[in-house]
Amino acid sequence: MAVLITGGAGYIGSHMVLELVDAGEQVVVLDNLSTGFARAVAEEVPLIVGETGDQALVNRIIREYGIKAVIHFAASIVVPDSVANPLGYYRNNTSNSRALIECAVNGGVRDFIFSSTAAVYGNPGEVLVNEEAPTLPISPYGWSKLMTEIMLRDAGSAHGMRYAVLRYFNVAGADPAGRTGQSTAGATHLIKVAVETALGLRPKLEVFGTDYPTADGTCIRDYIHVGDLASAHCEALRQLRAGARSFTLNCGYGHGFSVRQVIEAVKRAAGVDFKVETAPRRPGDAAAIVADISRLRETLHWVPRYDDLATIVSHALAWERQLMARRVVAARHAKPA
Repeated sequence: MAVLITGGAGYIGSHMVLELVDAGEQVVVLDNLSTGFARAVAEEVPLIVGETGDQALVNRIIREYGIKAVIHFAASIVVPDSVANPLGYYRNNTSNSRALIECAVNGGVRDFIFSSTAAVYGNPGEVLVNEEAPTLPISPYGWSKLMTEIMLRDAGSAHGMRYAVLRYFNVAGADPAGRTGQSTAGATHLIKVAVETALGLRPKLEVFGTDYPTADGTCIRDYIHVGDLASAHCEALRQLRAGARSFTLNCGYGHGFSVRQVIEAVKRAAGVDFKVETAPRRPGDAAAIVADISRLRETLHWVPRYDDLATIVSHALAWERQLMARRVVAARHAKPA
């Protein structure tokens, strides 16, 4: 019973591959490598380069590898970019997901896990958000994910496919063993940006908005370690395989940190100061959003391993230093003799 992971060469997807391989699962990855890296995929795992919207390709993969479960990560994820390019997000995140779900249904896939987002809640009236909160996205990114949730719900109801929708809050950190991490150039994740700035890879860090209705005026987010997020997916897959009814769960830790708190944590971990400048608010950013994870704990009996901001930052910092070392070695080898 092989598992197809779309976007498995990306940040979260590559951690999911490792989690499943470590558990002895047979895994296949489909990724177009637009933001992912072939080197991030475990060596023993087949990597097919292509689009989730290519139904002929997806049908062949399901048939040839005997796929019985799909974990769908492949997506565009930058909120401001979605505001500037909404149609691109609806194509990549929504249309391609529709095509993938159809292939899964027609191919007899029993279990489907979807990588969704807290952005479906928009700017909620309460800081602590549970799964019953109104879904009112304020960005095309959020809408593109919510549309896929709805399609998955309706397809599951019509065709008997079990599914889990996991709504991520802010994912950060890296594999503690140093096997994979956030490698995308120009990434916008706050901890990634702060770590790069601490290491001199960026001249400064910009804080987008300091006039939010929070204690220090900056946005508050719930940061979850990518390793804990991967383990939550494994538990979700176990539940679905055991015959659980479909479910939707928030994935976070249940507490948040402001932008300024994260910056200070990175400075402490790196042992350096760095330049921080204020900038205007970005379109689509909520002031504060923290996951109510009561249902996550009850449904999956999930216990996080890395619920500590200092640990998350230290793993991200270690990974960034590893990337820097790789670039130094590559530059040396590239020099003419």
